[in-house]
Amino acid sequence: MMWKKFVIGLLIAILGAGILAWFNRSTILTHIVLDRVKSSHYPVADNKAVTWQQGPSEAVLPIGERPPNVVFILLDDLGINDLSTFGGGVAGGRVPTPNIDLLAFDGALFTQAYSGTGTCAPSRAMLMTGRYPIRHGFEFTPTPEGMGRVISTIANGSDRGALPDVEYATENSDTRVAYDDMGLPGSEVTIAEILQDQDYHTVHIGKWHLGRNQESRPTSQGFDESLLMHSMLYLPEDDPSVVNARLDFDPIDQFLWARGQYAASYNMGEPFEPGGYLTDWWTDETLNVIEANKNRPFFLYLAHWAPHTPLQATKEDYEAVGDIEPHRLRVYAAMLHALDRSVGRVMDKLEEEGLAENTIIVLSSDNGGAGYVGLPELNAPYRGWKISLFEGGIRVPLFVKWPGKIAPGTVVETPVAHIDVMPTLAAATGAVLPDDVVIDGQNLLPVMTGTGDVVRENDAIYWQSGYYQVVRAGDWKLQVDGKQNKVWLFDLANDPTEQNNLADAHPEKVAELQGLLEAHQANYDGPLYSYEMESPQPIDTTGAQTATEDDEYVWVPN
Repeated sequence: MMWKKFVIGLLIAILGAGILAWFNRSTILTHIVLDRVKSSHYPVADNKAVTWQQGPSEAVLPIGERPPNVVFILLDDLGINDLSTFGGGVAGGRVPTPNIDLLAFDGALFTQAYSGTGTCAPSRAMLMTGRYPIRHGFEFTPTPEGMGRVISTIANGSDRGALPDVEYATENSDTRVAYDDMGLPGSEVTIAEILQDQDYHTVHIGKWHLGRNQESRPTSQGFDESLLMHSMLYLPEDDPSVVNARLDFDPIDQFLWARGQYAASYNMGEPFEPGGYLTDWWTDETLNVIEANKNRPFFLYLAHWAPHTPLQATKEDYEAVGDIEPHRLRVYAAMLHALDRSVGRVMDKLEEEGLAENTIIVLSSDNGGAGYVGLPELNAPYRGWKISLFEGGIRVPLFVKWPGKIAPGTVVETPVAHIDVMPTLAAATGAVLPDDVVIDGQNLLPVMTGTGDVVRENDAIYWQSGYYQVVRAGDWKLQVDGKQNKVWLFDLANDPTEQNNLADAHPEKVAELQGLLEAHQANYDGPLYSYEMESPQPIDTTGAQTATEDDEYVWVPN
């Protein structure tokens, strides 16, 4: 018996050593790849004041005779349940968003507003152009060099439960376009360009993510001035006023901490350190822009980074939101608190300068909340996360305030999307849409003012990321995962949270909607550049949870 116990003990020891060796190998490999990422850091100069161009010292026309100013505020990865506007709010409603709520209730609130897709950059392209990716090929979100390989390496070295491995698209790496060149083509016409043609002064502050080369940078796409988010940190990691929340379970977060620096640039000049916590500093500079341009029409695009990871808040905001658990939720709540303060400060400045009555304010998010932050309530009650095209990944706030034109308390239940923003702002300002390109979006002014409806061909809105394609036509929504050859069909009128897949019960409706998808893609020449990886995205579990065999997922190339 003794020798049997010895053999069993030896086998257990060998197995344990093997597991430990595998774990150590995975950990060591993660450190190696992240150290390589850190080696790509570049010099960043000390902070310097931004010298904004100054408008006329006196107004040429009285405020009521000028075209309306436009302030477009875009948030990043905001979950639809992050706002108390819809009766929810982060941390179970403990951290309300009163300023954003006020903006929503002072104008039009869309109850079924959608992002352009489940990731940030293509949504931003659709916001700027009013056009689907089938028109310009800007289909996948640009990622910095090495990001796809690093994320797939770290992810596949960790415990993913029942999820398949992330697949790095090795065959596409040889033809990969440089990160700065992954941009919106110069031939595209943005809302900034058409407003610039209307003698608006146009300013971009914050995230861009539509390319940095000569034809795609903000100042080449219609902006007179651009204060660009040059890297990814809200504050230096060791700043005495910052509270950080690392997500050790998430490969994307690990990459961002390794690659991220605290940097901005003005009009694509050399990078320098921002002048404070990023959300607050951009707001400071937004107020400076309003002050500088109060006597002429202006278009201001404030593209916040928050609440995108890496999760960083100021200690002051961290204390203000109270004792919330877990730590990452408290930091996230503090970031939302700062965003809400930003919106309030912008509205107060417009009032102070006497501009509020002649300014259109639009607020939205580029997509839904991210499952990889490990917070399960961000998109409640909807299923899915950022990257997926389930409702949680693409349902976003869309609020439009225009005093005297849009009645306070206007609620619009018509489904709308990011492609509609550009033609709507053009109509509101009297700008002329380009006549040599197809604009897919619709003018939403009639539905906001009660004078008309939104009319689309086949009543359809489309989304796509490679072989993952979705159409909503009326209240029916079809999702097609071309890698799994799986389809989901939902009746959103009776099942808005996508609980019941009706594909087997309604094959005729599946065929009808698949026909719409095929017709939509019929003349598409393909993306500007290839995807870098294919990842199985869980629909109901977060990055902090372990997927089981019963959990659904969808394959998404990007």
